Amino acid sequence: MIRNILFDLDGTLLPMEPEHFIKLYFEALCKRFCKPLALEPEKLIQGIWKGTEAMFHNDGSTLNKEKFWEQFSKQCGEHVLSYEKDFDDFYSSDFYHAKQSTKENPLARPCVESLLEKGYRVILATNPAFPIAATASRIRWAGLEPDLFEYITVYDNSSFCKPNEKYYEEILAKRSLRKEECVMIGNDVREDMAANHMGIDTYLVTDYLENKNNEDYSGFRQGSFSDLCAYLKEMPAV
Repeated sequence: MIRNILFDLDGTLLPMEPEHFIKLYFEALCKRFCKPLALEPEKLIQGIWKGTEAMFHNDGSTLNKEKFWEQFSKQCGEHVLSYEKDFDDFYSSDFYHAKQSTKENPLARPCVESLLEKGYRVILATNPAFPIAATASRIRWAGLEPDLFEYITVYDNSSFCKPNEKYYEEILAKRSLRKEECVMIGNDVREDMAANHMGIDTYLVTDYLENKNNEDYSGFRQGSFSDLCAYLKEMPAV
């Protein structure tokens, strides 16, 4: 019996055009930090990408946050380490510029709240490559609030990233969940459906489908977000 619902965020609960988001995100980031960090935009962006890549290759030996800042400072200089709090402030303020690449999902909040009313444990299983300030902002852009979720994966509480199966194992261990009682809902064939490979049930949301490797996804339960809501509505109270 399913008791635990794991939701992806970007492209699932939050409608998003990824390329537009990245463009606007880096515009805001460079406007805020190039001058104080004395970095050219290309250097800053390269540093962010290298730090992100380090998180995606994390072997669990440390938190994603540590991997990011270690690699970011290698690329851009040790002086960037003193700006960590400034980055948190950025994600609560200037980061709003990237909201233009998204739109509120009117079905998201009723969907999550109905699951909570029926007794389900609801977890936000978004790729933990951002601090909580950035993820909280994107949650609100979707028309939700962070406190609706029992647990949110972010870069300072996670040691792996999707599609690494150990990312899902880490959530199960930290929240004392049984894989056969979970369903992972997401829009990315490679990253979100990886949960299925370790025995977690899945639902592929197709409105903003991501399938960079052109994988066959016909075997996954799938549908629009509206279809998902109808599917979840039929699930019994727990």
